[in-house]
Amino acid sequence: MFLRKLTISYVLVLLLSTAIHPLVAKNKLTVLSLQDSSKVYKKLLIGATLSCADLYTSKGKLFLKDFKYVTTANDAKQTIVHPKPGVWKWEQVDEVVAFAKKNNLKVRLHGPISPQASKWIKEDNRTPKELEQNLEEYATAFAQRFNKEPNVKYMDVVNETILADGSWFGPKPGTDSWENPWLAMGLDPKGFPKYIVKAFEIATKYATNIHLVYNQNVGLEEPMWNKVKETVLYLRSKGLRVDGIGWQAHLLLGAKRVDFVDNIDASMVKLANLIDWAHQNKLAFHVTELDYVVKNKKDIPSEREIQKMVYQKLIAVLQEKSKTGTVTLNLWDLDERKNSSGYFQSIYDSKLQPIPAFSVVKAAIEYNK
Repeated sequence: MFLRKLTISYVLVLLLSTAIHPLVAKNKLTVLSLQDSSKVYKKLLIGATLSCADLYTSKGKLFLKDFKYVTTANDAKQTIVHPKPGVWKWEQVDEVVAFAKKNNLKVRLHGPISPQASKWIKEDNRTPKELEQNLEEYATAFAQRFNKEPNVKYMDVVNETILADGSWFGPKPGTDSWENPWLAMGLDPKGFPKYIVKAFEIATKYATNIHLVYNQNVGLEEPMWNKVKETVLYLRSKGLRVDGIGWQAHLLLGAKRVDFVDNIDASMVKLANLIDWAHQNKLAFHVTELDYVVKNKKDIPSEREIQKMVYQKLIAVLQEKSKTGTVTLNLWDLDERKNSSGYFQSIYDSKLQPIPAFSVVKAAIEYNK
């Protein structure tokens, strides 16, 4: 089994009952006991997103009970901060940063050059010159505003740049589709998007005190991650700074179930290898948006047991790899949220009551103190 290869000092236990989904029992998947393994957590930073609207609510209190690392949810994205030329709305992200300073939290700014662009950017008549001007305005102002904030440790520079098949994610007609309009700026002579190069040029120049992250979504598809690796090395060859790579990890949103959960041990091998590559190239590895998608409401109770098992496996890899370099884990929100893609599970339900995965994350937090 893969987990035996992680370290022979771990105690592996299988805690199964009739309440656990048959998939767990059928595959006889082992899970890592966190007992006697506190020392492996010394470099594993665990946190969650918290929006401006939730800071001084019951959710905010739950956050402060366990976490010292906060990501700015949607409050730092261009759609909020810079919805159109000449319009700036910093209030929401400023309030999150102020909350972090007040409570001594480390901050990751999630305001990248990405599909989370204003509708002005997505309009099909925008020229490459107009796109470049808007990118420069937003990215420069963003980096300069937060570079001297001592609690801001990480910043996503770009996000969701590549599709699962390894091709560049680009624009679509209209302004209502999920698209990455920045690719319309074109490719440089080496075939890399100009917007990615420009974003890292600006961040390298103006965000000198912040660790710069190249964030990516979907699953663990090799063509996609090979393109990420190639791009990161290319940026560095140009003298630009890339300090870490991030994986969104919205589990079962982008990745097919058969490719991830049904073959969880193989998935964890892929994850471990990806982290190894990052650390070998002096990059931090960030799990940036962890949650677990359930498609049908009736399946939520059984799927939460599978989620717990998956989180145990995933955290086992992260804790092991924290020995060789920087690793962080960020939960996307704390409670259940719903949209057209399904029911997104975190560690609390919609009434802020703990679900099975809570115990796994809580144990990791306690051993990380």
